[in-house]
Amino acid sequence: MQSKQGGQSVIQVLIVDDIPETRANIEKLLAFEEQEFRVVGSVGTGREAIKAAMEKRPDIVIMDINMPDMDGIQATSEITKRLPTAAVIMMSVQTDADYMRKAMQAGARQFLGKPIDTEELYNTIRGVYRSYESIRKQAIAMQDMPIAVGKPQTPTGEAGARPGHVIVVYSAQGGSGCTTIATNLASGLMRKNIKVLLIDGDLQFGDVGVLLKLQSQSTLIDLVGKIDDLDTDFFDSVVATHESGLKVLLGPLRPEFAEEVEAVPQAVSRIIEKIANSYDFIVVDTSRRLDENLLSLTDIAGKIILVANPTLASIKNTKFIIDLFERLNYPPEKSLLVLNRVEDERSRQRVTIATEQIERFLKKTTVAKIPDLQREVLSAVTKGVPVVASRDRTKSPAKELLELSDHLFTALMGAGDSMHG
Repeated sequence: MQSKQGGQSVIQVLIVDDIPETRANIEKLLAFEEQEFRVVGSVGTGREAIKAAMEKRPDIVIMDINMPDMDGIQATSEITKRLPTAAVIMMSVQTDADYMRKAMQAGARQFLGKPIDTEELYNTIRGVYRSYESIRKQAIAMQDMPIAVGKPQTPTGEAGARPGHVIVVYSAQGGSGCTTIATNLASGLMRKNIKVLLIDGDLQFGDVGVLLKLQSQSTLIDLVGKIDDLDTDFFDSVVATHESGLKVLLGPLRPEFAEEVEAVPQAVSRIIEKIANSYDFIVVDTSRRLDENLLSLTDIAGKIILVANPTLASIKNTKFIIDLFERLNYPPEKSLLVLNRVEDERSRQRVTIATEQIERFLKKTTVAKIPDLQREVLSAVTKGVPVVASRDRTKSPAKELLELSDHLFTALMGAGDSMHG
């Protein structure tokens, strides 16, 4: 873990390379910025790297790929499993795509080519360290007190407090229909006396407002400067209301405005924690960006909906995310796999993958298969209403989307009034 020097955090670094001269060179480069970096170990093999990482518990591991005894990819896989707070930066003279893919699959966060460029080294370490802030905070919280990961804590004795179940909808592949799932899930969770909030957490290119035909000058940005003193009345004045009664917190109006939200660490998750007890369910649509904002949301989520398409690229990326959640020690039941745009098995094209193959590869059971019916979805979007609000809810894809919402309702609230009338 990082130490303090003069009141400032010092990033602790472990260097792993089988060439002593390379290790010495990197150590010298980091010594020039001793106020910011401190080398806590320097070893020459993969096995030594695992041992040193567990003993020294560095923030950053700079790992060579090609080493005797155990290569850097194997060592990275072991370190990231055993010590999720340690971020690995892989380095090699071989910078082809195959090596980069294997490194990232093993858990590496960035890739440096040899010879090492000084400024690139500094900036890469800083960037990766910042991206792991929420992971480190989670580890500290787990050490300090046994709080179960799941949902924001309900203030003791607060009259009329609602459970505030947080559901994060995420896809590792762009264009997978993540926003459609989130919008319909939020709508499908609505019941009598049940309050649901939908948040557009795709800060740059959110489409929740487009799908629901909602326009508002009030967005997430209006809340960022007031997080510490956020009250329910002001929050309600910012939230938009869909004609169905669904409450919606829209994202920034333009991509460049996202920086105002991103400049405040964990802004969206902090806002949720402030207002969670005013809602039964909070559904958060997200972008595919894997950053501190997303990880802080998955930390507080009761359930994470992983949306994937039955294509090779989508399933490959989803596997990366499932592996990451495992390293973060999320319980397996916290994330649920939803396949979207599934073709009828009788007419399935070769470019898509059968559900059984996907489940075997991901080692995860599918909780919902949403059929590929673009016409119905587009028709709903044109009207500005969710698919689940269609007149005939027994037809696809409304049927499958409602079944998914019922599944989530029961899982988080218990059986009770889980079914729609």
